[in-house]
Amino acid sequence: MKKLLIILGCLLILAVIGAFIASFYLGSAVTKGVNHFGPGITGTKVTLDSAALSPLSGSGTLNGLFVGNPAGWKSDKAFSFAKVHLSVTPSTLFDDFIVVNEVVIDGPEFVYETKIFTSNIKEILANIEKNIGGTEGKPAEQPTTKEGKPLKFEVKSFRLENAKVTVGVGANAIIVTMPPLILTDLGTREGGLTTDQLATKIMAAVLNNITKAAAGSILKEGSVSGAVKKAGEDIKKLFNGGKKE
Repeated sequence: MKKLLIILGCLLILAVIGAFIASFYLGSAVTKGVNHFGPGITGTKVTLDSAALSPLSGSGTLNGLFVGNPAGWKSDKAFSFAKVHLSVTPSTLFDDFIVVNEVVIDGPEFVYETKIFTSNIKEILANIEKNIGGTEGKPAEQPTTKEGKPLKFEVKSFRLENAKVTVGVGANAIIVTMPPLILTDLGTREGGLTTDQLATKIMAAVLNNITKAAAGSILKEGSVSGAVKKAGEDIKKLFNGGKKE
């Protein structure tokens, strides 16, 4: 009986150590994956500070995600997330089809700059679409299985809440609140989405929310600076397709 307890105790210790090692490996793999594949997909600087993902529960956290602006914009940052919480079905973690039950981004920060018929966020979305199709050279590199097939994801619930959008840069910038963004069943009908396809769907929805929030807040202001007012007019042009009222 005593020997059995010792054996069980040893097995338990090994299981805990194994889970810790696997968690460290998964977190490191996620961090390296984002830092390696992100820039090729968005066409901008992308960095992730760290990640933790439990192979037992499937719960995890991404820390310090930064996405830079394309060249030609004033701010170096397009957006950043301090923390991203996610829940993955554990049994799919090492498969080629990963089921993500929930992604929650709380308190993200966006910097929204506009030009006559475009914006920095819209340009990032255009970069993603271009890099998917490989219209200028080869398509962007993305995570694959050992067999060379692209990893696919199904995201059952995506929530982005308490987002702040800085419209413009410098002393004339204003901060507006973006309404919550909730997306469900991403990749369910398609049988999974690759990382770039998933990024396209999410960024398109984010862009729509940002432009509406920014335009609505700016155009309601009774007295705003010339630079901010111009930003509001530029945003309005984005909605009108450049047509004069």
